[in-house]
Amino acid sequence: MAAEGNTSIQGYINHHLSDMTIGEGFMAVNVGALSVAIILGFVFVLSFMVVGRKATTGVPGKFQCFVEMIIEFIATSVKETFHVKNKLIAPIALTIFMWIFLMNLMKLVPVDWLPTVFGAVGLLINPEAIKYNVEGYSLLEKIMAHPWSYMTIAPTTDINITMGLALGVFFLIVGYSIAFKGVGGFLKELSFTPFNHWALVPFNLVLELVTLISKPVSLGLRLFGNLYAGEVIFILIALVGLYQLPLHFAWAVFHILVIVLQAFLFMMLTIVYLSMAAEDH
Repeated sequence: MAAEGNTSIQGYINHHLSDMTIGEGFMAVNVGALSVAIILGFVFVLSFMVVGRKATTGVPGKFQCFVEMIIEFIATSVKETFHVKNKLIAPIALTIFMWIFLMNLMKLVPVDWLPTVFGAVGLLINPEAIKYNVEGYSLLEKIMAHPWSYMTIAPTTDINITMGLALGVFFLIVGYSIAFKGVGGFLKELSFTPFNHWALVPFNLVLELVTLISKPVSLGLRLFGNLYAGEVIFILIALVGLYQLPLHFAWAVFHILVIVLQAFLFMMLTIVYLSMAAEDH
């Protein structure tokens, strides 16, 4: 659905790169991305829980086969990468992979569909919430002007979501380091690596803290950059109008690789970082 009438191409692109926000400044909350992320998290947990409770030793159904394949794949990846015995690492890896995969998968929904639905519902419930004077605008433009239409349906195209995930990984790294080495061991590793001499402690701290912080930052920025770039291409394709579906399908087929690969990379790097945190150097 391309921009039309009084809506410029630049405004159309900005619209789809914006999210409905509550609050201002540092305390602002991107409602669209956060709500979709939470819903997809519940979908993952509940669907796997149902399969786990209904699993049988006989011939499994298609969805059970799918779940078992994913769990086996994650378990194999953890065994090959994480060399310390820990019962939580596999569930953490499974949660990261499936949650990010589902959030990435929302990119395959045409960019206009859900924002238009939310905008139409918002216009029916609260028509006074439109940000500008609606006189002289078409019904479509009134719908797209409603705050509810500013809904980011692919959470990983929002840097706040990806950096939030990365921040969670950072806390896991620090937690695993302290759990396996103790507070003293963790601080000693920061202070006496790579040079094991007290005179070089300040230099070691700078190096190790930069390394420690760069891990989650690179995770979040990598995921955001790849998914955001793909979203911009989808928006540009949507500008074609009625002829967008063939182009959307072609780009979506290619983008499936990006969706799976980025979820896999985030999971594997998290496992590697946690393995490094749990091992003695």
